[in-house]
Amino acid sequence: MFRPRLALASLSGEADADWARDGAEHAGCAFLGGISLDEPTREAARRLVDRDRSEFLPTDPVAFLDAQLGALADVQIRPGCNVRSTSLEATERAARVCADHGAILEVNAHCRQDEMCAAGAGEALLCRPERLAAHVRTASETGAAVSVKVRAEVGGVDLPAVAATIDDAGADAIHVDAMDSEPVVADVADAASLFVVANNGVRGRRSAREYFEYGADAVSVGRASDDPAVLQAVGAAADQWVGREVTR
Repeated sequence: MFRPRLALASLSGEADADWARDGAEHAGCAFLGGISLDEPTREAARRLVDRDRSEFLPTDPVAFLDAQLGALADVQIRPGCNVRSTSLEATERAARVCADHGAILEVNAHCRQDEMCAAGAGEALLCRPERLAAHVRTASETGAAVSVKVRAEVGGVDLPAVAATIDDAGADAIHVDAMDSEPVVADVADAASLFVVANNGVRGRRSAREYFEYGADAVSVGRASDDPAVLQAVGAAADQWVGREVTR
């Protein structure tokens, strides 16, 4: 799906094309966003801004996505876009743009902010795997590569079962925020034939290697994605691991 097997994970209101360009020396993929696509998620994002969170709120989110991906056309990195949506139609429009740019459409089933969950997006989708699968299927049918960003330690959610469900719906990858449950990466990897990106606490060779040993195909860095020293160390660990393992 991408090499080096290091991704830059989306950061609300910060992860744009310039941010991806800055990290491209060490990473193989950059997930822009998150971008709220439809009115319920945009209203939730506005409420988040009202309490001093950073959010992307362009007038036309799909046009913004198109422009941001276009700005990376000359950069040696595979872009993706993390999107929040309650609307299958909005997901489809964004996925078509991603397909046109060879980018990954990443469905956000991760955001745990109350406003976004109340709208029916983010973690709320993780708790409704049949609805999540509908978004995946809709995006996949456009020809876009599809990832789903998920979170461990959500009450009542069987993450390996969710992985199997989205695999059946046409997903290509699952981006797992392991929280404090790193071994869940192994359970997810065993449950589905998805490209597994592991996230949380990746800061150097040791933390990256731990996730690879659990079966991750790649790792991602979020808050430290603007630290070249961290990216260099993690990227080197990913290259070393891929060099000794048979890739999927």
